[in-house]
Amino acid sequence: MNKEELEKVKKKALDEHIPIIMDDTLTVIQEKLKNTKVDNLLEIGTAVGYSAMCFTEFLSKDGKIDTIERDIEKIQEARINVKKVEVEDKINIIEGDAVEVLPTLNNKYDVIFIDAAKGKYPFFLKEALRMIKTHGIIFADNILYKGYVMSDYNKHKQRTAVRNLREYIKEIMENEDLETEILEVGDGLAISKKIK
Repeated sequence: MNKEELEKVKKKALDEHIPIIMDDTLTVIQEKLKNTKVDNLLEIGTAVGYSAMCFTEFLSKDGKIDTIERDIEKIQEARINVKKVEVEDKINIIEGDAVEVLPTLNNKYDVIFIDAAKGKYPFFLKEALRMIKTHGIIFADNILYKGYVMSDYNKHKQRTAVRNLREYIKEIMENEDLETEILEVGDGLAISKKIK
């Protein structure tokens, strides 16, 4: 992996206000991945490929990442970035809307990272639960969404996203097959381990 190029990708994304994983969130995920055997990882929401490239360090020797993105410009940029960072053999970018793509996937994953449309998190969870291996981990980024999710926030603009993030939290907390913690790092991170 070309770390220098990775830093350039990060800087460019930040300069252009493209949302990428926050440093403290990434650190927490990396700590978890260090102790997890990751043969395959699914990412919902590629953007410019930054988080997927960061995750490649934790893949097993022949490990692979499938990452889904619907924005054509971001896909093109992600493809260029993945080549520059020299990890194109580890990352498979799937073009399309995750809502349509996910039901067509039948792989089993050790890790699933959800970082896409907040209003779709409950749907992403349903699909993730179908594909996560026992002892696998589902990470959901931005789960506290600027603090709105845990407050009595009800403005129209973000109402659906907030409602659906609350639903996601309720489902992972009540699911007996999952062991879940929610951390106030970045914009909130839910970590759900499939225990049975």
